[in-house]
Amino acid sequence: MSYKFDFAFLADKWPDFVAGAWLTVQLTVASIALGFVLGTVCALVRVYGGPVLRRLVGIYVETIRNTPLLIQIFIVYFGLSSLGLKLSAEVSAIVALTVNMGAYTTEIMRAGIQSIQRTQLEAADCLGLTRLQTILHVVLLPAMERVYPALSSQFVLLMLASSITSQISAEELTATANLVQSDTYRSFEVYMIVAVVYLALSALYRLALWAIGLVLFERRRRLGTPL
Repeated sequence: MSYKFDFAFLADKWPDFVAGAWLTVQLTVASIALGFVLGTVCALVRVYGGPVLRRLVGIYVETIRNTPLLIQIFIVYFGLSSLGLKLSAEVSAIVALTVNMGAYTTEIMRAGIQSIQRTQLEAADCLGLTRLQTILHVVLLPAMERVYPALSSQFVLLMLASSITSQISAEELTATANLVQSDTYRSFEVYMIVAVVYLALSALYRLALWAIGLVLFERRRRLGTPL
């Protein structure tokens, strides 16, 4: 094999990769935060809501989980534009990723909520806790701790899946790579660099999520609070 690697283009193109990686982080952090809130609310509805609301949330979850993310992004970006609602590529990406993240978070959090024993809810009633206090302290935090590894993995997967938003010209990391390789014709080297950056981002996300888990749950473990 006579192929010679040449990474000389990095001297001029590294700011583009940094900008693309930073946009990837921005898109995914916003989508993870919004998607977690959406999914948690939907999970509570699936467990405690009325039959009509439970059915509507179920339809939302099954629809999103059984259609490709790329199609969902196209519907938001091109579909809403056809209806007169023009969104930028970045905003469309956040909306689509949030809706997708919300559906998966719904099922993960629902499993955690349903794992809470009824005796703990009865104990909360005996202590005079309000419904909101019971949900926050007796249901949500213990439920989240039980499913936190699954949530963390889903968050990292969303970051990796955000590469699909390059198809609507959101200038994140993969879109940047496409532009750079079209300018330099060094496809192998460009995508090797991008793969390494995604590996680094995955490691950073897992480290950050681990640190967040320590802050949220370590005090409960130290005090020996029963789950």
